[in-house]
Amino acid sequence: MHAIRLHAFGPAENLTHEEVEDPRPGPGQVRVTVRAAGVHLLDTALREGMRGPGPAPVTLPTVPGREIAGVVDALGEGAPADLLGRRVVAHLGFAPGGYAELAVTDAGRLHEIPDTLDFAEAVAMIGTGRTAMGIVQFAEPGPGDVVLVPAAAGGIGTLLVQYAKNAGATVIGLAGGPAKTARAAAAGADLAVDYTDPDWPGLLDAHRGKVTLVYDGVGGDVARTAVALLAPHGRHIVFGWSSQGLTSERPYLVEGLSTNVLGPEMMRRAGGADPVRTLELRALAQAADGRLTPAVHRFPLSEAAAAHRALEGRRTTGKVVLEP
Repeated sequence: MHAIRLHAFGPAENLTHEEVEDPRPGPGQVRVTVRAAGVHLLDTALREGMRGPGPAPVTLPTVPGREIAGVVDALGEGAPADLLGRRVVAHLGFAPGGYAELAVTDAGRLHEIPDTLDFAEAVAMIGTGRTAMGIVQFAEPGPGDVVLVPAAAGGIGTLLVQYAKNAGATVIGLAGGPAKTARAAAAGADLAVDYTDPDWPGLLDAHRGKVTLVYDGVGGDVARTAVALLAPHGRHIVFGWSSQGLTSERPYLVEGLSTNVLGPEMMRRAGGADPVRTLELRALAQAADGRLTPAVHRFPLSEAAAAHRALEGRRTTGKVVLEP
């Protein structure tokens, strides 16, 4: 098979498209012919040498990627026989291997893909969709809310715009550049504002003191401007700080207004025996019913380096997906 391999930490050019040995499923595992593999901003930091999210550092060489969708083509001992040939999606957990034509994972991680979703959309919902469902647990929007979403053309931002609009809220989307603001408007934003325009804060003067909820994955100056628009008792839900880089110590927080939702509290609120799976199921159900439609930015598998560069340069719209 072909896969993307990383032999040395460093720039995107270190991701190489190579022919490697086909993986074989172990006991309780399945092998999937990958039709779409998710790319996460975290992948770019791991590529540069940041310690991984699992119990051990990333070891080289490695095949990056932790989100896959495709068709089950082989079974390990003890895996359910009826999975063979199924369209499935899975988050691989701490095990990498997604940037490839074939990948193995535990059978228990699989979700069958609803007929209404293609493979790339399913990958988007298993990753960014899961996160979006975790975020809204902390502040459910309603008809009386004015919701502001920075990075409204991104993978999570697009879903939050749609979710808030479906709940009856008035939605303001911030995005960088005319093409991205157009995407935010298409997702349902009542007002889409280009934050690369130096005068953009003035465009929101009419909403000062009226915004009731900010879903903030950006941090920095954008977050400061957004929080300044909040009404009394408004809520600032923080789930990232992309403008400050993944290695930043903390996002922009205001005591009494801000809630940082990153961490175990998101899983505790999700509940169930497997909170991660609970959020995945919610996300897939929302997409299957047509309530949420993920934005997807597709690249061929062989162009993984270009996908990383585009993601780091904030030149993508929606969830970045590699397609073998």
